[in-house]
Amino acid sequence: MTDNATVVLDIGKTNAKLTLLDATGAILAEQRCPNSIVHAGPYPHHDTERLWDWLQTMLAVFARQARITAIVPVTHGATAALVDDEGLVLPILDYESSLPQALAVEYAALRPAFADSLSPRLPCGLNLGLQLYWLARTYPEQFARARHILTYPQYWAWRLSGVAAGEVTSLGCHTDLWQPRQGTYSSLVQQMEWTHLFPPLRPAWTALGPVLAHALPPACQVLCGIHDSNASLLRYLDARANGEPRTVLSTGTWAIAAAFGAPLEQLDETADMLANVNALGQPVACMRFMGGREFSVLAGEQPQACDAADIARLVGQGTVALPCFAESGGPFVGQAGRIAGPAPRNAQERYALATLYCALMSDYCLDALDARGPVTVEGSFTDNRHFSSLLAALRPGQDVAVSQDASGTTCGGWMLHRWGEVPTMAATVMPALAVGGLLAYREQWRALLTQ
Repeated sequence: MTDNATVVLDIGKTNAKLTLLDATGAILAEQRCPNSIVHAGPYPHHDTERLWDWLQTMLAVFARQARITAIVPVTHGATAALVDDEGLVLPILDYESSLPQALAVEYAALRPAFADSLSPRLPCGLNLGLQLYWLARTYPEQFARARHILTYPQYWAWRLSGVAAGEVTSLGCHTDLWQPRQGTYSSLVQQMEWTHLFPPLRPAWTALGPVLAHALPPACQVLCGIHDSNASLLRYLDARANGEPRTVLSTGTWAIAAAFGAPLEQLDETADMLANVNALGQPVACMRFMGGREFSVLAGEQPQACDAADIARLVGQGTVALPCFAESGGPFVGQAGRIAGPAPRNAQERYALATLYCALMSDYCLDALDARGPVTVEGSFTDNRHFSSLLAALRPGQDVAVSQDASGTTCGGWMLHRWGEVPTMAATVMPALAVGGLLAYREQWRALLTQ
């Protein structure tokens, strides 16, 4: 039986994944399940009980394969749980829920200035502060019963260990609750008198306590956990400490460009630019769009991978997809996505168009951030054999590499268990895809953005 193994619980917006890793970071086993939203009840919410049942079943399976010494929760942002000593006092709201406009107007008068929070005003419930404000106003009796406000990774850590903790990466991702430069709670938390509801802050790598039962040995510790995009950044923190500019493009449901060394002063709150806070408490300039979601819309229900000829044909005939194809976030939120030029003829061309669109959007975000130094692509877009080569062609003179690790979030979770150890990062610098007229195609696309 493998000794000193790590389990990473990675809950993304679309799927949840449980990964068992050995002491070297090699994956021993992996299980997935959909992260579904329940639309019955008071409002759309996360199906935490189904995930809990799945988690317990899979932990028992993994415990027969290895001696597990740590469980690390890694989750998406913009999500929090209100709990008392018994459990949830309200279901965990889905951040894509539409909240009443009247309350949003009230909230706008309370939220901190962008210069303080570096958190842009976002649609639906993507600002966690708005979610909490709506719950406090709509369900005051239940809200008053809450003992803790737990950001999502720490909810799962609490459920596994019984220990409540706060952590800066989830507090500092477009929540309106945090001041990244000062490293303190925002004026919103003070005005709403929520400070006492946030448990003590702990570093993401802190062992909170032993896991409670679940067929695991009592020596197994539950770590505090981390926001998923920041998990992908962990192995690059050394470069930041050395003052070297570089960018990580973390891809999944969201594509998030995090530009180490980019100035915070040029962030534009109207373009979904923001500062995330890394595990060391440092603000990092970021920009994002809902890349995985938009790719799925453009590629269709039965996507079929394209070849370079499909991409070249669309470029040559001037077929472009213009933002945006998701209702949440991104620099063009609120605009209706459309296709200009001859329509794609088949599934391969739809896949090619989706790839072109996401490469163009990523390039646009990198320019807006003034992202310098090498770019490393992490996450689901690494499975697309043309995306990174297209991005390299759009950014001549700037290396674009693909991480050979299938999941930066999983690697980041493993690193938290072995804080201070940085695994060797295998990344392949991609050659630029040879597509005639690609830079002119980009200029055509950018010109159409303003029409």
